[in-house]
Amino acid sequence: MSSRDETSTPDGEVPPTQAIIEAIAAHEGVDVTEVEPPAYDPLFTVVNPEALDELFHTTAGTASDVVVRLEYEGYDIVVRPGSDVDIRDSSSRDSVNSPIEE
Repeated sequence: MSSRDETSTPDGEVPPTQAIIEAIAAHEGVDVTEVEPPAYDPLFTVVNPEALDELFHTTAGTASDVVVRLEYEGYDIVVRPGSDVDIRDSSSRDSVNSPIEE
């Protein structure tokens, strides 16, 4: 029997804030536990983590066009429903994961 990660939502998806950290860690080739101070600024310096997670939690299961864009640690980040996180180097027009529609 598999156990769900304690940061998972009831539907098994990770919250957007965790998805952001995981995307940055994957891009930089570091363990997710390394994306923390002092090497990285806390995520709360650019967004209220609880509000971001709640925004996507309250729109889960509904047709939603919610999109949150933010800049964190030199990346332009776009969060969409379903823990869909796209990151791109702020200094580059090239997407790290997938295109960010503008």
